[in-house]
Amino acid sequence: MSSSPVLVRVAHRYSAPAERVFDAWLTPNQASRFLFRTRTGNVMQCEIHPEVGGGFTVIDRRPAADGEESVFDVVHMGKYVEISRPRRLVFDFSVLTYGSDDHTRVTVDIAPMGPMACELTLTHDMGTSEHAHAMEESSRKGWTNMLALLERELFPRRVGVQL
Repeated sequence: MSSSPVLVRVAHRYSAPAERVFDAWLTPNQASRFLFRTRTGNVMQCEIHPEVGGGFTVIDRRPAADGEESVFDVVHMGKYVEISRPRRLVFDFSVLTYGSDDHTRVTVDIAPMGPMACELTLTHDMGTSEHAHAMEESSRKGWTNMLALLERELFPRRVGVQL
């Protein structure tokens, strides 16, 4: 065990009201298009029960390795600890596929910056384990990618348009 906790923090600004950004996290048809998506995976299931004590399950089917036809499912699960629309969402998080059912804590803070803009800051407290330290950079990349996908979900018509 390492002594220092791994805290991954990423932020993204959106030209959208805080309520719209917040609601995307709890609306299955929107969440399935950005939560835990990967370039090569397909979200097979996205169930969300948006209440404290409720939770979510997102199953992403991914290719096992380049050039192989086999696939595996990555099961992302969370249990909501706090839901304070539109400013804060806190959940205990686990990824079952990687052999660890350790729960970590994810906090999503959304700060309104006027009626049509907000900044989302996501903090993932991954704990102090060697696994947490090994996964820190890939987790940071994953969350950063997810927040960019949320941007595309909020503004699907802007994709590919240079401003």
